[in-house]
Amino acid sequence: PPQFIHQHPPPPSPHLYQDQESRSHSRANFVQRDERTLKMQEHLKKRLKDRQATGHTNNKANSPPSSPHKANSSSSGTNVQNGYGKGQPGTVGQIKQKHIGKTQGSPIPSADSGMGESDTESRKSEELLNFSKPTVSEIQARSAVISWNAPAAAQNEEVQSLTPEAFTFEVAISNSGKNGKFKSLYSGEDVTFTLSELRPATDYHVRVSASGHSTKESVSELVSFTTESCEPDPPAAPKVVNKTKNSLTLQWKSSNDNGSKITSYLLEWDEGKTGAFKECYYGHLKQHKVTKLSPSTKYAFRLAAKNDIGMSGFGETLVCFTIGVVPPPPLPPQLSKAGVNGLSLKWGPPSGMSSDDSLTYILEMEEDGSDYGFQAGYNGDELSCTLSDLRRNTSYKFRLFAHNTEGKSGPSEVVEYSTCPDKPGPPSKPTVKGKIHSHNVKVTWDPPKDTGGSDVSSYILEISEASAGNKWETAYKGSTREHVCAHLKPGISYRLKVSCVGRGGQSQPSDILTVQTSAVPPGPCHPPCLSGKAKPKEITLQWDPPSVDGGSEISEYLLEVANNDQEEHRQAYRGQSLECTVNGLLPGRTYCFWIRAANKAGLGPYSEKAEISTAPGPPDPCSIPLLMCKTATCIVATWESPPCNGAEVSEYRLEWGQMEGSMHIVYTGPLLCYEVKGLSPATTYYCRVQAVNLAGPGLFGEIGTVTTPASVPAAVAVLNLLEEDQLEGPLPLSTCLALHWEEPCCHGAEIIGYHIEYGEKQVLTVNRIRSHVLENLQPDTFYRIRIQAFNSLGTGPFSPSIKAKTKPLPPDPPHLECVVFSYQSLKLKWGEGPSRALIANPTQFNLQMEDRLGRFITVYSGPCHTYKVQRLSESTTYYFKIQACNDAGEGEFSEVYAFATTKSPPPAMKAPKVHQLGDNVCEVTWEPLQPMKGDAIVYILQLATGREADQIYKGPETSYRVPSV
Repeated sequence: PPQFIHQHPPPPSPHLYQDQESRSHSRANFVQRDERTLKMQEHLKKRLKDRQATGHTNNKANSPPSSPHKANSSSSGTNVQNGYGKGQPGTVGQIKQKHIGKTQGSPIPSADSGMGESDTESRKSEELLNFSKPTVSEIQARSAVISWNAPAAAQNEEVQSLTPEAFTFEVAISNSGKNGKFKSLYSGEDVTFTLSELRPATDYHVRVSASGHSTKESVSELVSFTTESCEPDPPAAPKVVNKTKNSLTLQWKSSNDNGSKITSYLLEWDEGKTGAFKECYYGHLKQHKVTKLSPSTKYAFRLAAKNDIGMSGFGETLVCFTIGVVPPPPLPPQLSKAGVNGLSLKWGPPSGMSSDDSLTYILEMEEDGSDYGFQAGYNGDELSCTLSDLRRNTSYKFRLFAHNTEGKSGPSEVVEYSTCPDKPGPPSKPTVKGKIHSHNVKVTWDPPKDTGGSDVSSYILEISEASAGNKWETAYKGSTREHVCAHLKPGISYRLKVSCVGRGGQSQPSDILTVQTSAVPPGPCHPPCLSGKAKPKEITLQWDPPSVDGGSEISEYLLEVANNDQEEHRQAYRGQSLECTVNGLLPGRTYCFWIRAANKAGLGPYSEKAEISTAPGPPDPCSIPLLMCKTATCIVATWESPPCNGAEVSEYRLEWGQMEGSMHIVYTGPLLCYEVKGLSPATTYYCRVQAVNLAGPGLFGEIGTVTTPASVPAAVAVLNLLEEDQLEGPLPLSTCLALHWEEPCCHGAEIIGYHIEYGEKQVLTVNRIRSHVLENLQPDTFYRIRIQAFNSLGTGPFSPSIKAKTKPLPPDPPHLECVVFSYQSLKLKWGEGPSRALIANPTQFNLQMEDRLGRFITVYSGPCHTYKVQRLSESTTYYFKIQACNDAGEGEFSEVYAFATTKSPPPAMKAPKVHQLGDNVCEVTWEPLQPMKGDAIVYILQLATGREADQIYKGPETSYRVPSV
């Protein structure tokens, strides 16, 4: 079978390239390889030997050092980025740039390294590492295992053991030669690593670097190896270079041989069926012609390559077709569905062809009566299509073509299909013809503007009551365009709409016409009845609407009343409510009532008579009470008993108050008098009386008024001590107290003045004012204060006492001194206390400084005892004064203090410039500085050797010649 695996000799053993090993035995391992592989190996070994011979003499930055460790110098110019050397081609990709010092038996010459004398001495003290060469094992076609040992310290060319510590190892690999670009594959603490995803039959170079917490980084020697050969990679899909109706010529390219030359190719195909693949060709050629094929048929091919190792997998599958013939004319299309604006057609493949053949179809159409002829309506590979945007009720002709890669068939027979007519548009809105009656109405309408392409066959008139929602009934169906709607209810709103029917169906309904039949007067109501309990002087009646409203909403009801049937009726109520209260009746009487309803058509008949009796009533309202002033705070009220309305009065209620709308009951009892006490002088009071019997309380009588006589003023209710922020101007609060009070009620006589009592029974009389300042008081002293008003009738009571305390005297200014002088700041100190406000300090300080205009401005205000004034000019005198403040107020300012800033040091200079004048003589120059307020500038020049610096010049010049350099 074509899927067999050819036998091949075992793969050669892995070959290791080492810098110091002999190459004589390496040829035996590659005897069975082809000539191209052997030549490549000889070329690589020759390059390796040339590099070893010139490793110690090549000083170029692009050449790697002969030591397996990294070499780094100030002149290497290698830029390390992301673990790979960049900037110069050919530089070994290094993970870190560090100085290693001596390596195993290979000291780095100072001439090659380019390091200075100081760098050489510092390298002697570094601890070096001895890192053995890693080993490679288990070499396969795409993987290998590399392992290594932890490094040991080397000092004075002797290996010493290191203190155990954790090393970090990094494995880097290159497949472009020892001087090629290395790629980091692993970083960790393990001493073995599996290299994966390698290329078969490829030379690789690997190195391992180690680094610790207290040691320099060390790089191992390079170890080289070659992966084994394997079967080729899957080739790409073949290409068709020529095809006919019965043949296909395929061509392909070779894939990667993976170290063993490709000997043959295996081509498989599906024989034009969708089944399993079979062998089509097996050989070493890269081209094959497949014959005896069917025209216009699909075929699938796939390709695999074979070498001495084995057979590759299959590549991508090629799908292609042979050339076919022009298809015969197809059958005419058939109509599957006709619409108003579209037609759906279907068809089948031409005779002798199946639906699997690669065919496209062209459908052409011609509109009846059009002068444009047949036009393309569809072009595609489907066996059906839907044509839209056609004219309604119109005939169209169709013909069909079949098309393949060889050309287009002849047309099918012409067939003709028509679109359907559309349903007509809605007729016009119905209109009323003639007068609207109570039980019928005549309506008419116009035909629709759009008939849908066909004649209207009939009209449908629908009617619905306005209150019936979406419930419609058919009132008429016929060809005439008017109709009389009979058997209607009077006064009801009806909705009418009309639609029409044509060949395309029924139209949408027209706009709705709303009409209302004429109304008639309503029918009789049921007799009214009592609602609730009857009252002595009023009755609440209720009734139901009439069962027949006459086709119009009930607009009002008329209630009439009479003492009996023979008396004349009088109207008691007229309105829309179904309930009313009849007032003005006498208690314990029987009355006759009638009700009738009305709408817009007129009044309906009377209801039957209803006889209803009133209940016993409460007493009548009392008369105005008689009021007499007994004292300024006491009044005696008396009243008379009112008519009781059939039930004896059991008690009286007296309401009293200062306002008519806010009176309250002060007495309840059977007496006809009452003494009201505790009243306010010179005040007007209102009162009224209510009588109560078994039927309930009667109405309140009329209101009586009385005014009490005048009296001494009332006590002052509000007495306050004014705070400092409430005063209009400054006051010495140490010896003064500001009082404020509200004026009390004068009780009918104007207030003349006030008596203020404070301290040890000291009394001060003032006029009719509401604030006063007590002066000449003792500082920091408590006072008890109260006040009373007096008028022409006497002195009123004292107000409640308040306690007030005068503030202590303001503090004296502290002594001001400067504790730190600077060229741009002055630190000032005053008084005794902390430099910062660690706790709440009642004493505040205001520090002021004189500006250029001679004004003193505040530069600090707070509780601290120090302040640093900054942004000052050098060597300048400034003037200050200070003030202390506390709860007692602001103290006096101190005398003016003068403090001067110091001179500032010169600014930093730019680096001097050195000019070579001779072999051992150079001149040093620098930029001069501007004199600072007349001070002479002196320059000091120092010469640094290593870490020490010696002064070689001091003076005003801006240059100096240094001999013996």
